[in-house]
Amino acid sequence: MTTLAPTGAKSQLGSTTKKSFGKTPDGQPVDLYVLTNKNGSEVSITNYGGTVVSLKVPDRSGKIADVVLGYDNVEGYAEGKSYFGAIVGRYGNRIGHAQFVLDGKTYTLAKNNGENSLHGGVNGFNKAVWTAKTLSSKDGQSLELSYLSKDGEEGFPGNLKVTVIYTLTDDNALRIEYSATTDKKTVVNLTNHSYFNLAGQGSGDILGHLLTIEADKFTPVDSGLIPTGELRDVVDTPFDFRKPTAIGARINQDDQQLKLGGGYDHNLVLRRPAGSGESLAARVVEATTGRVMEVWTTEPGVQFYTGNFLDGKSAGKGGATYPKRSAFCLETQHFPDSPNQPKFPSVVLNPGQRYHTVTTYKFSVEK
Repeated sequence: MTTLAPTGAKSQLGSTTKKSFGKTPDGQPVDLYVLTNKNGSEVSITNYGGTVVSLKVPDRSGKIADVVLGYDNVEGYAEGKSYFGAIVGRYGNRIGHAQFVLDGKTYTLAKNNGENSLHGGVNGFNKAVWTAKTLSSKDGQSLELSYLSKDGEEGFPGNLKVTVIYTLTDDNALRIEYSATTDKKTVVNLTNHSYFNLAGQGSGDILGHLLTIEADKFTPVDSGLIPTGELRDVVDTPFDFRKPTAIGARINQDDQQLKLGGGYDHNLVLRRPAGSGESLAARVVEATTGRVMEVWTTEPGVQFYTGNFLDGKSAGKGGATYPKRSAFCLETQHFPDSPNQPKFPSVVLNPGQRYHTVTTYKFSVEK
């Protein structure tokens, strides 16, 4: 194992270590970077897919547990279909009919989700080996990952240069900063697909977690889970999480949208102050451990997903199984199918522009 010198004046007790995480199916070596802060919280990230493999934070008694789902080695991620912890792109979420039009030209993508394109296609950013380097950071430990998505990759136009910086801060937050530039007009929508269980990965379902989402509207979907274009008010629907509500309180209600998603698998339209930087998107509390997670973002939407397609058949970390609804996702994003929805916030990136978004997962405890 290679130990890299701690960086940052405030992080004398923090460290970053690097070790082998195995090889990809085609033989490329893959590394695992373990970032530890001065409190003993820890995040492990592999340069395969830019994936968050583990995230260990304390409960109210100081006990550290891993709160994200994942695998023990790169083989699990190479074979897995659930995008555990990965950076997803070039377009996170779904694009209807696997095509879109830019400047009169139709771009055709792989259909890897029924008739639609999901999370960048067959070999999205979650299957790429990223270039990694550690960075100095004044408030914690940072890892920079970069990747060149070539013109035409998975059908998308433009050479897209992508940089993602993960920082584990000394106040127990995981900050993710996404940047990208292109040499040809394109679309881009990046997110992280971590699955959370604040009681600890492999510890049962998440239906009792209390969730608040700062959203007055959501984007209802059709049978292919593609937004209809409507922005629907959450009032008197199961999607009203403006006050803390158990994730499972209404998940089995007789509601058409819940039936289409098999539970929650929907984009919520965040209530964002005009001109703000990061603002609070969601807050989750797990009562038995006291763990609290807040999601702060510059993005206009968040995909709330309740692990409806998990089936418990494949072994996760330490032999844990992950059955249906054993985790939730809060994927910050622009809206699904935005390239085909002119009323949605634009996902177009032009040459000379810089795509830049920030999302922070802040961890604390309630006594």
